[in-house]
Amino acid sequence: MLKPNPRDCAWVRGNAKTGGAFPYDIRMSSAPPPQPLTAIDYLRKILTARVYDVAVETPLDPARQLSRRLHNKVLLKREDQQPVFSFKLRGAYNKMAQLTPEQLQKGVICASAGNHAQGVALSAHRLGTRAVVVMPTTTPQVKVDAVRTLGGEVVLHGDSYSDAYAHAVELQRREGLTFIHPFDDPDVIAGQGTIAMEMLRQHQGPLDAVFVAIGGGGLIAGVSAYIKALRPEIRVIGVQMNDSDAMRRSIEAGERIELADVGLFSDGTAVKRVGEETFRLARQWIDDFVVVDTDAVCAAIKDIFVDTRSIVEPAGALAVAAIKQYVAEHKTRGQTYAAILCGANMNFDRLRFVAERAEVGEEREALLAVTIPEERGSFRRFLELIGSLPGGPRNVTEFNYRIQDPQRAHVFVGLTTHTPGEGAKIAQRFSRHGFPTLDLSHDDLAQEHIRHMVGGQSPLAHDERLLRFVFPERPGALLKFLSLMRPGWNISLFHYRNQGADYGRILVGLQVPPEDDADFSEFLQTLGYPWVEETHNPLYGMFLRSPNPATPDVKDGRMGSQIF
Repeated sequence: MLKPNPRDCAWVRGNAKTGGAFPYDIRMSSAPPPQPLTAIDYLRKILTARVYDVAVETPLDPARQLSRRLHNKVLLKREDQQPVFSFKLRGAYNKMAQLTPEQLQKGVICASAGNHAQGVALSAHRLGTRAVVVMPTTTPQVKVDAVRTLGGEVVLHGDSYSDAYAHAVELQRREGLTFIHPFDDPDVIAGQGTIAMEMLRQHQGPLDAVFVAIGGGGLIAGVSAYIKALRPEIRVIGVQMNDSDAMRRSIEAGERIELADVGLFSDGTAVKRVGEETFRLARQWIDDFVVVDTDAVCAAIKDIFVDTRSIVEPAGALAVAAIKQYVAEHKTRGQTYAAILCGANMNFDRLRFVAERAEVGEEREALLAVTIPEERGSFRRFLELIGSLPGGPRNVTEFNYRIQDPQRAHVFVGLTTHTPGEGAKIAQRFSRHGFPTLDLSHDDLAQEHIRHMVGGQSPLAHDERLLRFVFPERPGALLKFLSLMRPGWNISLFHYRNQGADYGRILVGLQVPPEDDADFSEFLQTLGYPWVEETHNPLYGMFLRSPNPATPDVKDGRMGSQIF
């Protein structure tokens, strides 16, 4: 049996009411040469697309604070404000609205990482047809729940869109459903292209570039088709994650390639292999690519929130992350850039990770490993050094320490910074003043693991008392708290992280000989901060208290950190 080669197939003009799985014929190369859709064909399809039965015309808002920072005008196309919080319903409905009654009676099926699924489910509900939706098992629960709420029948399969797609094709053949492709379909592409139609109508002044996130390529294919037909001087710049850049690599290779694995942080763009038609169009009309990483996307989510008070999903922030990176690399000023915020289906439990990494992406926090000599007064000198840093004193965002070495203390410190790259300069300054320091600001091991693992049992923690303190979180509050610690009792454990709350919470281990119990109790009463003693908490015994603490140094009378 002769089987078609995907490379020998192309979308061709024909009868939209064919009754097949797709509204366009897919012809083999042995047939008469196909006629791929031209730019004029796509312009006509975009102008006549049926999207507004379900979609709304979203605003093109200025990002005033970001524009001021970048010295360029940044416009945000707010597709996060669609009824399903994503642009995907445009293409899905435009495709489904052109199906025959027979096709609608049998039902439709799609594969999606979430946003296309919601578009198909909503469109099916509006058109009164059945929708089966195959989603990767990695899809955020908020998207799965949304599809089910809209009446879609969810099937979870595979780790990526490509895995889900293969399973959906199998189900489509078995059940005779019509497949609604998330990107590789001219009607879907045309539906997404209506975004560009709105943008050029909403902003008729100078527009230097439009930044568009790429997964399978449907959005950028539609947007570029319209822009290049009417305003070819506007640059169309594709944006991809550094671990999901199938389109960029395919264009570089001159053919579609398949990635072995894709990153899942930006699940909306986690596509191993781009579409045949979207690849053909992208090769013609994309002017450039920008590749961004996770930290940059997290910082962009924060930037968008600052300007709009809205939280977008990672894919929705790719374009803004790219604008920031593009401006930094090309040193542009006075330009006008537009970013399409393509989705806002964010899992709530992911926000904690985003908040942590946004500071890294913005380079607003330096993470440092500081070695402090175990001698009296050394910590106070270190605090004074922090207070004398150029640019003014810094807030301590993190401070973790556990006594492990009688000669030196290794402290994990987080400090606010004012300019990119400042962490390395601070580390050099500390080292010059006798505190050897490593800059960990861009170290993934430090970011993801070590910062949470400082601690454990220590054989040097003799006569240790464990206490939790609470203090109002304001600039300089932690340093004030530390200055109140009496040098007579050694600090053997310290854990603090600024969580953005109204009160800071600190866990402190103090080495207090039994004969000092009365003085220590009086000290706690006069300290002025609420406290809870956790020395008898079972967790302390399991994870922090050493089963065999070292014998105190007879000469000193105790063993522990002298740095405080």
